[in-house]
Amino acid sequence: MNKIVNIALQILPSSATIHPYKLVDKAIEVIAASGLKYRVTPFETVMEGTYDEVMEVVKKAQQACYDAGAESMMTYIKIQSSKDTDVSIEDKMEKYDK
Repeated sequence: MNKIVNIALQILPSSATIHPYKLVDKAIEVIAASGLKYRVTPFETVMEGTYDEVMEVVKKAQQACYDAGAESMMTYIKIQSSKDTDVSIEDKMEKYDK
């Protein structure tokens, strides 16, 4: 699993006192600081890297939400991978980014 994969990450944190957007912002800060290619969309953030690199960022993003005050969270992950080739965000988006 050393090829480049795309992982779509949706973290839905919950807190009785903190708005979820503020908690999600903490997860996005971790993703942005990771150095991986990423794209934030209204419902999830897509990241590009090796499987291990991206899953480490997923773990840190979840922890950032807990550190910021989340009491619980639902995390949804979608993974696109290929046995023989790298997967890129651009492959899926190039026709729309004009």
